[in-house]
Amino acid sequence: MDDIVSDCSQMEASCLELALEGERLCKAGDFKGGTAFFEAAVKVGTEDLKTLSAIYSQLGNAYFYLKEYGKALEYHRHDLTLARTIGDRIGEGKASGNLGNTLKVLGRFDEAAVCCQRHLEISQEQGDKVGEARALYNMGNVFHAKGKQQLWGCTQEPGDLPPDVRDTLQRATGFYEMNLCLVKELGDRAAQGRAYGNLGNTHYLLGNFVEAIKFHRQRLSIAKEFGDKAAERRAYSNLGNALIFLGQFNTATEYYRKTLQLSRQLRDQVMEAQACYSLGNTYTLLQQYERAIDYHLKHLYIAQELTDRVGEGRACWSLGNAYVSLGNNKQALYYARKHLEISKEIGDRNGELTARMNVDQLMEALGVTESDLSPSSSEFEIPKFTKRNSMDSVELWKYSSDKKTGTRRIKQTLFVLKVRDLLFSLQKLGRDPSDEDCFFDLLSKFQSSRMDDQRCHLDEPQNGDDREGAATSMSSLNPAITTSPQTEELFDLIASSQSRRLDDQRVNVGNLPGLRITHNNLGHLVGEGDHQEPSDDFFNMLIKCQSSRIDDQRCSPPEAGPHAPTVPDEDFFSLIQRVQAKRMDEQRVQLPTDDQDSPPSPSPEPASGFSS
Repeated sequence: MDDIVSDCSQMEASCLELALEGERLCKAGDFKGGTAFFEAAVKVGTEDLKTLSAIYSQLGNAYFYLKEYGKALEYHRHDLTLARTIGDRIGEGKASGNLGNTLKVLGRFDEAAVCCQRHLEISQEQGDKVGEARALYNMGNVFHAKGKQQLWGCTQEPGDLPPDVRDTLQRATGFYEMNLCLVKELGDRAAQGRAYGNLGNTHYLLGNFVEAIKFHRQRLSIAKEFGDKAAERRAYSNLGNALIFLGQFNTATEYYRKTLQLSRQLRDQVMEAQACYSLGNTYTLLQQYERAIDYHLKHLYIAQELTDRVGEGRACWSLGNAYVSLGNNKQALYYARKHLEISKEIGDRNGELTARMNVDQLMEALGVTESDLSPSSSEFEIPKFTKRNSMDSVELWKYSSDKKTGTRRIKQTLFVLKVRDLLFSLQKLGRDPSDEDCFFDLLSKFQSSRMDDQRCHLDEPQNGDDREGAATSMSSLNPAITTSPQTEELFDLIASSQSRRLDDQRVNVGNLPGLRITHNNLGHLVGEGDHQEPSDDFFNMLIKCQSSRIDDQRCSPPEAGPHAPTVPDEDFFSLIQRVQAKRMDEQRVQLPTDDQDSPPSPSPEPASGFSS
C-alpha cells in the first residue's frame, strides 16, 4: 500500500513538473515545445482536478497560438467540462471565454458570442472586474470580426452600410466602450490602449474617419508610453489609412514613413513591404510617380525575397501603371508582361484579364508585335512607326489627385474587367458581341443559377397532380393529410438517424485525458461535494452552440483571392474602389458596332495595388 501511495506521489510531482516546464516555454514564446511538455503531463496524469483544468486551459491556448484551432477547441471544451464538474465558476467563465476566442477565429461568430456572453455573466456574478473587462473586450472582438466578414463584397460607401453590418459594428463599438470605461476604473493603461485601437478600427469600418483618427492617436500615445514599438507601428499605419479617406495624402505619407522606419527597427520584412506598398500608392495619388516607383521597387524586392507571388504581381502592376504615367511605355510593357505571367501562374483570372488588356494597349501604343518581344528580357526592338495617338489608348491610365475627379475614376478597372469577361465569353460562343440581345442573354445566363443554388429540390408528384401550390402548402401544415405508412417510415428513419447526435457530443468525465480517478476526486465526478447540476442557461448555451451544425455543411463564400503577405489585409485602396462602385454611368463602355469604330476601353488607373 505504501508503494502505491509513493508511486502516486511521484506521478503527481512528475505531472506538475512537466506542466510547469510547459508553462515556462510558452511564456518564452516556444509554444511548440510547451505543448510537448503539457501533452507529456497529460499522459502522466493527475488526480488533482484543478491542476488538470489548468493544464487543459494552457494547452488550449498554446494550440491557439500555433493556429491548431481544432486541438485548441478540444482542450478548452475539456476545461469547461471539468470546471463545471468541480463547481469552479471562475474557471468556467475563463474556459467559456477561451472557447469564444477560438470559435471567433474559425468564423463561428454566433457560437463565439454565446460563449463570451457566458464569460461576461459569470464574471459579473462573481464580482470579477478583470474577467468582466476581458469578456467585454472579447465580445467586441467577436462583433468586430463578424462585421468585417459581412463587409466582404459590399459596394456601399463608408458610412452607407447595410443595416445588419452597421448594427454589428455598432454593437462592437458598444462593447469596446464598456470595456474602456471598466479598464479606466481599474487603472489598466495597457488595456486602455488596446480598447482605443479597436475603437479606431471599428469607426474606420463604419466610415467615421475623424473619430477613427482620434482613437488611433490615443492608442499611439499609450504605445509610446509603454515603449511598445509594434503597437506604435500599427497606430501609425492605421492613422495613414484613415487620413487617405480625408484626402490628407501628404500627412498620410508622414505616418507611412514612420511605419516603415519602425518595421525596419523591428526587422519585420512583411510589415516593411506593406509600408512600401502604401507609400507607393500614396505617392501615386499625389502624382509623384518617381517616388512611387522607388517604393514599388522596394515592395517588389521584398515580395521576391519572401516568395510572395501575389504581392510580386501586385508590385509589377503598380510599376507598370507608374511608368505609363511617366510616358515610359517600354518599361511599362515589361512590367505588364511580368504581371500577366504571374497572374497566369497563380490562377488570378481578374489579374490576367487586366494584364492582358494592359499589354495589348501598350503594344499598340508602341507599334510592336509578339514577335518583336523577347520572352525572357525587358529589351526588345521597336520598329520605326508613326506615333499616331500613341497615348490615346492609355490616356485613361492617368490618375488625378484631385479629390472630386481622381477617386471618381478608380472603379473603372473592375467594371471594365466584367465587361471584357462577358465579351470574351461571347466570342468563345461564336456570337456577335454587338448583338444587344446576345449580350443580355449571356448576362442572364451567368446570373440564372444564383437563385437555383438556394432552392431546395422537391420531388415531382407521382400522381401527376398539377394543382396550385397554395393547396399543397396548406396540406403540408396538416399532419393528418401527410401521415401515411411511407411518411411514418421516413420519420422513423430520421428519428433513428438523429437520436445519437447529442449522445455523440456528450463528455464522459471519467474518460478525460490525464485524469486518474481516485477516492479523493470520485465525489466530484459522481455529483457529491460541491458539484452543481447544469443550469438551464448551460443547456440553452449548448443548444445555441449546436444550432450552427447545419451551417458547417454549407458552402463557404468564394475566397477573396490568394493570400499576399506583403500587401495589407485591410487594403484601403480596395475600399476606395468599393466607394466608387455605384458610379456606373461614368464608367460605361460602349460596345463595338458594325458601322463605327468603338472607342478605346478604359484602362486601369496608375495607382498601384488597386485590387482587380
